[in-house]
Amino acid sequence: MKLNPTTEKFVLHWGEMGAKWGVNRTVSQIHALLYILGKPMNADEICETLGVARSNVSTSLKELQNLQLVQITHILGDRRDYFTTYDDVWTMFRIIVEHRQRREIEPTLQFLHQLMQEPEFANENDAVKKRISQTHEFIATLTSWTNEMLKLSTATMAKVLKLGASIQKLLR
Repeated sequence: MKLNPTTEKFVLHWGEMGAKWGVNRTVSQIHALLYILGKPMNADEICETLGVARSNVSTSLKELQNLQLVQITHILGDRRDYFTTYDDVWTMFRIIVEHRQRREIEPTLQFLHQLMQEPEFANENDAVKKRISQTHEFIATLTSWTNEMLKLSTATMAKVLKLGASIQKLLR
């Protein structure tokens, strides 16, 4: 399948951004392709469209399934697996944030908490103890805020995020 220029630019950019976020470029491009086209595609169609090896597509699709960003679906009369992703960007945002929080933030929060509980921590110099405690407090606050934000409906979350700088003016 030949992509239109705008669609191609979107897929390529998503791949570049994914690489900057620590996600494999092909994984990101496949996700972008499924999102932007908004229709189920089988692995062969993805290979042909992106010009990527079948083994790379298979591995990337497994990773996207593990991230819960891609689902398998079937088409009547066709035995192949087809893949889709969410068409709602807010749903994808929530899934990505929840996953990154579980994978990256929570282990750091637990590590810092455990570090502060160890007997050696009491013997550390005050500057180091202060920085570790401040880092723990910051990550705990951020985690709490993120958890509360993720509980909001999409409409409410959008309103809160759009408030942006207005909140700063309110707090002055």
